[in-house]
Amino acid sequence: MTASPPDLNEATPSSGKLTSEGYHRGLNKRQIQMISIGGAIGSGLFLGAGARLEAVGPALALIYLVCGFFAFMMLRAMGELVMYRPTSGSFVSYAQEFLGPKASYVAGSMAFLNWAMSGIGDITAVALYMRFWGPMHSVPQWIFALLALVLITSMNLVGVRWFGEMEFWFSLIKVSSLIIFLIVGAAVLGLRIPVEHQTTGLHLITENGGFFPHGVMPTLVLVQGVIFAYAGIELIGTAAGECEDVKTILPKAINSVMWRIALFYIGTITLLVLLLPWSRYKAGVSPFVTFFSSLGVSGIGSFMNVVVMTAALSSLNSGLYSTGRILRALALDGSAPRYLTKMNKRAVPAAAIFTTVAVYIVGVFMNYLLPSEIFEIVISLSSIGILGTWCFIVLSQIKLRQAINAGKIPPTSFPMPGAPFTSWITLAFFIAVLLLMAFNYPEGTFSFCSIPIIAGLLTIGWKFFRKVPPHEAVPQTAYSIKLTEDLIDAPEAEKSSSNKNP
Repeated sequence: MTASPPDLNEATPSSGKLTSEGYHRGLNKRQIQMISIGGAIGSGLFLGAGARLEAVGPALALIYLVCGFFAFMMLRAMGELVMYRPTSGSFVSYAQEFLGPKASYVAGSMAFLNWAMSGIGDITAVALYMRFWGPMHSVPQWIFALLALVLITSMNLVGVRWFGEMEFWFSLIKVSSLIIFLIVGAAVLGLRIPVEHQTTGLHLITENGGFFPHGVMPTLVLVQGVIFAYAGIELIGTAAGECEDVKTILPKAINSVMWRIALFYIGTITLLVLLLPWSRYKAGVSPFVTFFSSLGVSGIGSFMNVVVMTAALSSLNSGLYSTGRILRALALDGSAPRYLTKMNKRAVPAAAIFTTVAVYIVGVFMNYLLPSEIFEIVISLSSIGILGTWCFIVLSQIKLRQAINAGKIPPTSFPMPGAPFTSWITLAFFIAVLLLMAFNYPEGTFSFCSIPIIAGLLTIGWKFFRKVPPHEAVPQTAYSIKLTEDLIDAPEAEKSSSNKNP
């Protein structure tokens, strides 16, 4: 079930073509490519890696490898869906078409839970980074969280090109900083330069408890925390709906994610544990700041702190962009309040963005009430949303492939490799991670136990918001979207005629 095509008069971008959903195709190749890079690098690596290293040590690199592989397979599933039909509704729209309205509603709700919680985590990360500098300790943490929220909200409201440009530079800064770390770290390791009066190398692992210093079980349990680090890579699918040349740009952007995962995550974690004992890294402090501060070079720790703060702002920027489009897609489908469909004159879903901001403001208050615990709590809750979202993406791809095999839909130019076997294995892995959350006490256990509460709230929301009678709905297929796009491109006279004679 889906809503009828959106009102073409809802938004009037200053330039460029409107999509069938009323958005402006304002993202170019440069921006999409950098968004695809930046989406895989956020607070989960820059801040969360400190807590993960403290918890499991060098085994973290192995967790990143396994989770990275399945995250990439999910992204290939998304790629096949996008090449079938690009849409800013992303997986919400695909779930609606292939799995039905209830699945679409749950998929969108899970995505909203993910980005709402990770957004709170991001504003918390910014606040923690600001307190790195001594003079800032006297400023309450919640004030920094609020300032970060005001900045990113403003940039998301002025148009997709501004979002794309800001995300381009945010991503460029954090990618460049990681490359600088990899070069400096490799040089320090290769030249055997002592760090904190200790020689670097493999002995820092063997002499500090080995690869699994706390055993295998804590490593398995931590998988759900690492999943959070990869949250955001599915943003490529959402951004594709506002991309100028999706069929050329998207496959290259998706395929390049694999080597980025290997380099930026696995390579980075491996270097970190070879440069300093893993026990030196602590929760609440970026491991990159810890390493560069240990070099004793004046000002370099502050520089890296600015960089990791930029990474948190980037993640917040992407999250607000994504939730705005997801909430509007749900509202167009009749599964969320109708006011969420409203767009401003720049073709930005302003109502949905302000609704997300209202949730983030709750996070500002949480920074006031629970300044030391808030980050780990929200990323654990976010993991439920991430896993739910990714499961629906894979399930939608499975149904798409079944329709292709049955001859109902022509094959896409970017099929998921190894499907359907790889699709089912990926789905099974995500479900297993969800079950492992129960053993990650206390945050993971709390989040796992909250699943029945989330299910109850979703049931209430469906009963309360669902307004579109099933017999009035028409499946949103590539053909129906093409008809809408043809209408958008038609001369004014033809539009008037079409409106009078549907």
